[in-house]
Amino acid sequence: MSQSSKRAQATQFSPIRMLEPLADQARHRGVKIYHLNIGQPDIPTPEVFLNGMRMIPPVLAYSPSQGLDEARQALAGYYEDRDINISPAQIVITTGGSEAIIFSLLAVADPGDAILIPEPYYANYNAYATMAGVRIIPIESRPESGFHLPDRAAIEGLITPRTRAILICNPGNPTGTVYRPDELELLAELARQHDLFLISDEVYREFVYDGLSHTSVLQLANLAQQAILVDSISKRFSACGARIGALLSRNPDIMQSVLKFAQARLSPPTLGQLGLIALLRTGDYHRQVEQIIEKFGRRRDRLYAELQRIPGVRCAKPQGAFYVIAGLPVDSAELFCRWLLAEFELDGETVMLAPAAAFYHTLGRGQDEVRLAYVLDEEALGRALQIVRAGLAAYPGRS
Repeated sequence: MSQSSKRAQATQFSPIRMLEPLADQARHRGVKIYHLNIGQPDIPTPEVFLNGMRMIPPVLAYSPSQGLDEARQALAGYYEDRDINISPAQIVITTGGSEAIIFSLLAVADPGDAILIPEPYYANYNAYATMAGVRIIPIESRPESGFHLPDRAAIEGLITPRTRAILICNPGNPTGTVYRPDELELLAELARQHDLFLISDEVYREFVYDGLSHTSVLQLANLAQQAILVDSISKRFSACGARIGALLSRNPDIMQSVLKFAQARLSPPTLGQLGLIALLRTGDYHRQVEQIIEKFGRRRDRLYAELQRIPGVRCAKPQGAFYVIAGLPVDSAELFCRWLLAEFELDGETVMLAPAAAFYHTLGRGQDEVRLAYVLDEEALGRALQIVRAGLAAYPGRS
């Protein structure tokens, strides 16, 4: 029988969505599910964005492969407001942040090359790396330190002649970690000294709490040739379905390479770009983003407080994004997540979580951990954590 390629067979399913069949079965039984497994904000997309998408021209044509000029100009203005000096020519609009990451890997590495990524990391990086033929080498980070980076020796010892880049997510998905300026400068020094690219996934840039500030890779000194910024409008503008991302770099060779990939896939979504242009031209998006961040800050506080009340649960308080990695008093977090959907309910309700083992590259790590996304309002979060607490008390597979 004909079989798919080894690349296809090696590509993993998303751990964020892999339990969806069990969730479908639970819904068919009439069970209400609180979704803490996926980073889909429940906040309405700004009306001005939706109105911009409705400004459909007579012919819905391809946009330029690098994106509409107006959209790239609007994004350049957005970054300038955040002290990131970039020109529209140094921006390529992509089909979501996912495509921007894939383009980055394709542009910096050949098949068999390696990239370093702090673990745990966004699980879909595995699929992107497999598609690009790139090996992931994990940089170990620990919950005891809030998943901050280890020392220089631990990172530098992983670099080999086949290492091409370091990829970080800042603020972090799934950890909520916000890297300190000294951590970023360490990575910049390593990139400069070992001729590596530093790719920074900054999708959650504004989601920073407790008075902390975010430093972009494009704000680091003397890194013009190595720095690549990956971004998306999905989270800060609550527009996940628009599928608008961006790749930014001051390295002209990288941008030419990315443009080739962009031309091969023809065009990023035109309607999403029209919505983005309308939103960024209003000048009011700053206030809307601030309001969104305030809501998520309150949700973070509620989630963390509720987790602290559950016996046996341990977690570091997230500093940014809208995720937390939590250790549970169970033998297998995946089996517990499956059990919640298949066998447990509290007054006709249950919770869907994401098992965390697939967010690690190192086998055996994260077996008793889950990732939770605090994308629901505070009342719903409180109810969801009440269900988790009751589920843990009743679960037969406690450690």
